[in-house]
Amino acid sequence: MKIVALAGGIGGARFLRGLRSAHPAAEITVIGNTGDDISLFGLRVCPDLDTVMYTLGGGINEDQGWGRADETFTVKEELGAYGVGPNWFGLGDRDFATHIVRTQMLAAGYELSAVTEALCDRWKPGVRLIPMTNDQVETHVVIEDEQGRRAIHFQEWWVRLRASVPALSIAAVGAEDSAPAPGVLEAIEAADVVVLPPSNPVVSIGTILSVPGIRDAIAAKTVVGVSPIIGTAPVRGMADACLTAIGVETSAQAVAELYGPDLLDGWLVAETDANVHVKDIEVRSRPLLMSDPDATAALAHAAVDLALELKETQ
Repeated sequence: MKIVALAGGIGGARFLRGLRSAHPAAEITVIGNTGDDISLFGLRVCPDLDTVMYTLGGGINEDQGWGRADETFTVKEELGAYGVGPNWFGLGDRDFATHIVRTQMLAAGYELSAVTEALCDRWKPGVRLIPMTNDQVETHVVIEDEQGRRAIHFQEWWVRLRASVPALSIAAVGAEDSAPAPGVLEAIEAADVVVLPPSNPVVSIGTILSVPGIRDAIAAKTVVGVSPIIGTAPVRGMADACLTAIGVETSAQAVAELYGPDLLDGWLVAETDANVHVKDIEVRSRPLLMSDPDATAALAHAAVDLALELKETQ
């Protein structure tokens, strides 16, 4: 079986670990969000790609869900001693090595997809990880504070400000001029099913879908998504702040409607949201909390099972 999954950061990566466990014989291709990518200290940092790679490769800081296990921060401290910023983005010493290798390869002319493949040769995540595009796409957020109305990088809003300043708008800068990375459309076309993990629907899944050609390709397949919302709150993170910025209610139903029946065939919601009904989308309730490996694998199994069931009826 061939499965394609779209993924952002922590929630997506943990779901993918369950998906790999639930379907060890499947050929899984992960299309990773690169809208969160940022250049820091002259290095190209790809937080979502690295979170997937580290999580599936056994190198993630399990408590945080991001960054390397057994990390130290000597380089960050030394940069701070020189007064070099930003100091709000926590790059560790082990993590720096990944970004140095990536930046050197990009400078040598390799595309991001080739760089990602080379990095995965070390980590062996058990899936094929492809960036959504090789072109530079960065998510920017418009805010208004004491400095006036201005646009800042998503990472500054998310990490430094903790989304405490309301976003007036969110844009994936460069997305409309980008193209899917090699292998993305081919993997979607060959897929038996497509799964949308419980990643941020605006700045993770939404950004991937904003790359021309990807949404249309996925819409032609059998697609099941997992709600990142339980009740009126995100399972993790601050997806509610992103949904508010685009005028969407924080609920499982509203996120399903945001994706739309042209994209989604099935939608898994929490048991507390069992009353959710969305026209032309099959909604099923399941335990959504990925509290341990068994629960995560069961959730991933439920998503694929629903997709296969719906595929037979199409």
